[in-house]
Amino acid sequence: MQANPRPTWRTRAVPVVGAVATALVLAMCTVGASGPLTTVIPSLIGGSAVAAVLWAVRRWRADRADYERRLTEWAAAEAVLAERLHIARDLHDLVSHGLGLITVRTAATRRLPASPEVREALDDIEETSRHATAELRRMLTVLRDPSDPGPRNPLEDLRALPEIVRAAETTGLRPRLAADALGVVTQGVQVAVCRTVREALSNAARHAGPTGVDVRLRRDGPFVVVTVADEGPAPGGWHAVPGAGHGLDGLRERISSLGGTLTTTRAGNGFHLTARIPDHPPATDGEQATPHASDLHQVITAPRREGDGS
Repeated sequence: MQANPRPTWRTRAVPVVGAVATALVLAMCTVGASGPLTTVIPSLIGGSAVAAVLWAVRRWRADRADYERRLTEWAAAEAVLAERLHIARDLHDLVSHGLGLITVRTAATRRLPASPEVREALDDIEETSRHATAELRRMLTVLRDPSDPGPRNPLEDLRALPEIVRAAETTGLRPRLAADALGVVTQGVQVAVCRTVREALSNAARHAGPTGVDVRLRRDGPFVVVTVADEGPAPGGWHAVPGAGHGLDGLRERISSLGGTLTTTRAGNGFHLTARIPDHPPATDGEQATPHASDLHQVITAPRREGDGS
């Protein structure tokens, strides 16, 4: 944004000052004069001054609109870049966790009876895994925000969704969460689902105010589908808080990085957001690989107990 500074009146004042100076010179020339010029010149002076002012105002408005457009584009690009950094950090956490498990399992397997060739292969696997983990940690130091040197929070999984929904109730929303049995869901998709629900509820709170919101998770073949649909603001009861939509831009970037799609539509007075995220979990036992998906279904379908505060 530094190459295109914010427009100011000073940048457009030169023509106006020039017109005023010319008008003053012409006015001085008519002092003590007689004849038609005494009538024509004042008219020319007034017309020129008005034209100069109108031109300056129109030019300033055009520059202002262009500046605001560029500012919006820049902010959107910054939001996408910030989300890419978040994705890179999450990817680091996911991959380093997997490599850590490989290292531990390999070290444990080396204690079992095995041939020298197998032991040598296990040594190579363990060394490669440790080296890759160290490289990922170096990358994280580059991606980390210098203003936030503290430790990162653990990655969210599907078990966090009920709490995300309950937190939205403090904004006046009336969210309803429903989830089908999703089976095995990989960690990266779980993070994306949580980010989708959080951003969609925040968007509903800004634009619709106190209203009902349905949050639903289901599986459609290889896709995990997240739908968040609000009922819209009550007639005459809420003035939407303007936003630039950068949160949705960042969310779309995250989902696109996973090969998914994000669509938004208007339905009557409400706003619907749908994310379709491809998920290809490993062929392992679902309860051991990701218990979070089944836990979520149990949490949602279980009746609330008296005195649980929710």
